[in-house]
Amino acid sequence: MISTRGRYALRVLIDLAQNDNGSYIPLKDIAERQEISKKYLEIIVKDLVTHKLLHGASGKGGGYKLVRKPEEYKVGEILELMEGTLSPVACLADPEYQCTRKKKCETLPMWTEFDTMVHDFFYGKTLADLIEPPKKKSSKTK
Repeated sequence: MISTRGRYALRVLIDLAQNDNGSYIPLKDIAERQEISKKYLEIIVKDLVTHKLLHGASGKGGGYKLVRKPEEYKVGEILELMEGTLSPVACLADPEYQCTRKKKCETLPMWTEFDTMVHDFFYGKTLADLIEPPKKKSSKTK
């Protein structure tokens, strides 16, 4: 299951992409728009900055902005950063895990197929794919 940590990280990045005006965006603005506690978001954005997914600046005019273009962020990289491995079983999550049943495990092919599907799904989506296009104003003719 994807926790609030992973979901909120996506929401922060989407908010920054949707509200990008070239300037840093204050965290309080993101928190208000997303209806998420600023304190909780502080923890999340710290990790995003540490792992170079966001730029952060403090002081007047400070806030956060994306490091890359939205189409360059894979959803999978964001979720794995926030959640850890997305693999369903230990033997696939950790290459050094020693399972004594690996050679005779009847379920391993199923877990491997599922793991591949999850990986390909999340790494096949970008932040840009999640952003709603701006709503077009209807042109009413008189």
